[in-house]
Amino acid sequence: MLIKEAENALIPIFSEIDQMVKQNLKKTLAAFRNHRLGFHHFASVTGYGHDDLGRETLDKVLAEIMQAEAAMVRIQFVSGTHAIACALFGVLRPGDEMLAVAGKPYDTLEEVIGLRGSGQGSLTEFNINYRQLDLTAQGTIDWEGLKTAIKPKTKLVLIQRSCGYSWRSSLSIAEIKEIIKIVKSQNSQTVCFVDNCYGELVETVEPTAVGADLMAGSLIKNLGGTIVTTGGYIAGKKLLVESAACRLTSPGIGTEGGATLNQSRLLFQGLFLAPQMVGEAIKGSHLIAYVFDKLGYEVNPLPMVPRRDIIQGIKLGSPEKLKAFCRGIQTYSPVGSYLDPVPAEMPGYESKLVMAGGTFIDGSTSEFSADGPLREPYIVFCQGGTHWTHISLALEAAIEAII
Repeated sequence: MLIKEAENALIPIFSEIDQMVKQNLKKTLAAFRNHRLGFHHFASVTGYGHDDLGRETLDKVLAEIMQAEAAMVRIQFVSGTHAIACALFGVLRPGDEMLAVAGKPYDTLEEVIGLRGSGQGSLTEFNINYRQLDLTAQGTIDWEGLKTAIKPKTKLVLIQRSCGYSWRSSLSIAEIKEIIKIVKSQNSQTVCFVDNCYGELVETVEPTAVGADLMAGSLIKNLGGTIVTTGGYIAGKKLLVESAACRLTSPGIGTEGGATLNQSRLLFQGLFLAPQMVGEAIKGSHLIAYVFDKLGYEVNPLPMVPRRDIIQGIKLGSPEKLKAFCRGIQTYSPVGSYLDPVPAEMPGYESKLVMAGGTFIDGSTSEFSADGPLREPYIVFCQGGTHWTHISLALEAAIEAII
């Protein structure tokens, strides 16, 4: 009954989401049309990947959608973290400083920066300095602190759009625009880099349209449309994109290399599907928030507020409930429904994770999944979803499991 109540209450919001999907699909189709996408772009090359027409066209298409000077879409990126690392190592040099302005970064970036681990070639080991501007007690950007935070040696500002595993609101495009404005007013040469994971197509413009110099993300999140098998992207100013590409390949090769290995059609088709898939995921996040808010749990974001990414957090309060919730979601996963999620170590993460991830693409968070670190206050983070009706069914099982 509660889920049906939620579905009825959310009809107006679902309608608004459909309109946003329509706008994002319109600009995607315009980019396909402007670059004359045809069957010949699906042909693939091997080896070095020289003169790959499909890859070169896809880069231009994504750049137009993102309103960026340039973009690179590559299946050679292992993950969003890999794409972000390439961007950071491409821009930063020994003696430079990076400032994270939205508090502690996502767990998988800690070893990239050098906050955990050693001997693997982190930014810290290359004498790149790191500072972070902590969030306020209310979990918001420290706007006053930001106004004096940029120093002459601050080469790059890291703006993490999504909340990650922290209990804060993800950043809106308006907030990202304001951060960039404040940073540039102190040092116009500071590179504003956005970790755009989970945020693509959630609004009708992207960070590069409001002044971001560079951004990166994963293709098994939003932009892959749930069908792309692997990869990531980087978009922004042409010189910065090329610098990042030189870290993925090598200096002198940059964006000119990287065979697509018969994946071009999937990459284009995934991008075409992405606006709709993101819309369905957002609908699902509203549904989850509404139901668990009514059940008395703290949720972030709240049920009826506009979304800034495809993540929905719920404070469950105990390890037992966290495991039970994930178990319920797993039973309604299309793949591996018979599996029992148990806490386990994951590469790049500090804490053990409990993860429900019965997805067609391993690790895909554009498909419906749920996970959470096994640490207080035992928050489960739900993300993705190909259609909100699947999320509704899985939600019934999750509620029953924790009760």
